Amino acid sequence: MAVLRPFMAIRPRKDLVSKVAELPYDVMSRKEAKKMAAENPISFLHVDRAEIDFDDNKNPYNIEIYEKARENLYNMIEKNILIKDKKRCLYIYRLVMGEKVQTGIVGCTAVDDYLNDVIKKHEFTRKEKEQDRINHIDFCDANTGPIFLTYRYDKNIGDIVDEWTKRIPEYDFIANDGVEHIVWVIDNEKIIRVLINLFKGIKNLYIADGHHRAASAVKIGLKRRNQNPGYDGNEEFNFFLSVIFPDNDLNILDYNRIVKDLNGLDVKEYIEKVAEKFNIEEYTLKGQYKPKCKHSYGMYLAGKWYKLKPKVGSYDAHDVVKNLDVSILQNNLLTPILSIGDPRTDKRIEFIGGIRGLSELEERVNRNEGKVAFSMYAPYMQDLMNIADAGKVMPPKSTWFEPKLRSGIFVHELK
Repeated sequence: MAVLRPFMAIRPRKDLVSKVAELPYDVMSRKEAKKMAAENPISFLHVDRAEIDFDDNKNPYNIEIYEKARENLYNMIEKNILIKDKKRCLYIYRLVMGEKVQTGIVGCTAVDDYLNDVIKKHEFTRKEKEQDRINHIDFCDANTGPIFLTYRYDKNIGDIVDEWTKRIPEYDFIANDGVEHIVWVIDNEKIIRVLINLFKGIKNLYIADGHHRAASAVKIGLKRRNQNPGYDGNEEFNFFLSVIFPDNDLNILDYNRIVKDLNGLDVKEYIEKVAEKFNIEEYTLKGQYKPKCKHSYGMYLAGKWYKLKPKVGSYDAHDVVKNLDVSILQNNLLTPILSIGDPRTDKRIEFIGGIRGLSELEERVNRNEGKVAFSMYAPYMQDLMNIADAGKVMPPKSTWFEPKLRSGIFVHELK
């Protein structure tokens, strides 16, 4: 049974939303964030990446950074750039990227649902990344970025969303990356109650993106409980900001790999080793090789593209994790041949979201920024859910979701 809770969102004035809303804090470097917000004093990056308001040498995890984030957030509220709704509402958030449309419900989900595994996870988190968002949420006393959740499609919920989105939206703007963002406010108490009750019939929610934000929000909720021993469970700190999409609206993009060297092998030696576990064939057609199905890979090496297919018996076809393409590549090639250990921390491997296209892989290798690149076939949503249901985790850098939710459209205060 999943908890969905309406809340009084802090959100931009309608005339300013396109200037406030920004990409999530973790999809850009400090340099990129600073450039994006350079001529925009109301960019939400001044809240989510407050280090951009300091000298580049300033430690981004210094306490002053989090104090500045809080100052910037509440300055935007005081100046009526951000305004708090007067009643608890739910919201509908639609993103349109080309022909791809995904429509979710914005509300709050429960700390206890996370702790009790009603909200399923599929990734490990890193303590240092958690600590950054813990500090950020703590100082701002707010969730400033939503958690991206999904659930198995429910027709009754879908029908309500379809009907409500026939109305005039509250926001409708196209961001500088060409993605359209549309928001409707559900302020009808009867409809809100119906949606709350329908979500009680949803067995599980799944984190699609935002594991660190979710873990950090939960830890702040637990901290607030310790600070308030008389809490009754209805306080805002018991809930965190989420956008919940049906699974049939979402698709995972490929998450490709570049390795900086061949681990001391020459090209001939390397190909011979790859051929022990993979069928390998040179791709002779024009352009890059993009895999068309599971258990197939593109490999760009020494100016040529190759098609790879794992040999029968080289992986466990019955294990939900080991059967993933990223696992097969890691276990049969990246680790044994190229000595890539933990891909989350190994400096010799880089990951390129499929949204950038395969030309990015080619160009990086041609510029000698890597010796070999791999184009991947994206896992299915069902893979993610099956792994989460089994209590297991996806290998690092398995999933890449587009379009990205914008931060700054919704803020959830914890007080």
